[in-house]
Amino acid sequence: MDVPLWLALIVVGYLGVKLVRPPWWLIAVLLLGGFLLADSVLAPVIDSFTK
Repeated sequence: MDVPLWLALIVVGYLGVKLVRPPWWLIAVLLLGGFLLADSVLAPVIDSFTK
């Protein structure tokens, strides 16, 4: 069964928010921080570290 990555991330994110109940500001900071890091100079370092 092939599940698209975006669908899996949405499901895992939804379940995480429902079960763990983090504050909304923390979710916003993590999303914005990840977006900004993905377009920064550190992106190649993070990419090589996660592979």
